[in-house]
Amino acid sequence: MIVSENPAIRCVGAVIHDARGRLLLVKRAHEPDAGKWSLPGGKVEQGESDHSAVQREVLEETGLSVTVGELVGRITRPGPHGTYDILDYSCRTNDWALCPGDDAADAMWADSATFATFDAEGALTKGLADCLRSWDCLPRNE
Repeated sequence: MIVSENPAIRCVGAVIHDARGRLLLVKRAHEPDAGKWSLPGGKVEQGESDHSAVQREVLEETGLSVTVGELVGRITRPGPHGTYDILDYSCRTNDWALCPGDDAADAMWADSATFATFDAEGALTKGLADCLRSWDCLPRNE
């Protein structure tokens, strides 16, 4: 049996816009990228579906219950214990009050100006703005 020295670690993320077009972001509490803003999400547990993992991660990190929709994009990122294979899904929610927890130091609904400021200041996880731009998922003007 051959074991990869750099195994793929399946992860999911959630792309959620509120009724005003703002994008849900969480501030990462742990490495990689602690202190940076990103989409809510994390590792898929063994035996868990992507949709279940998205729902669990969003609830743990933001307190929101979501309905998971279509896959909007996929990226890979190197990590300390393998390569993160991240699948980001469009989600909807009827909850708007955020309660950061688990791996999130904070959570917010970011409008386009706030997102652009975070991007210019290097406060977003690497490549996030480019991915969201290519997927047409940036925050929209109110």
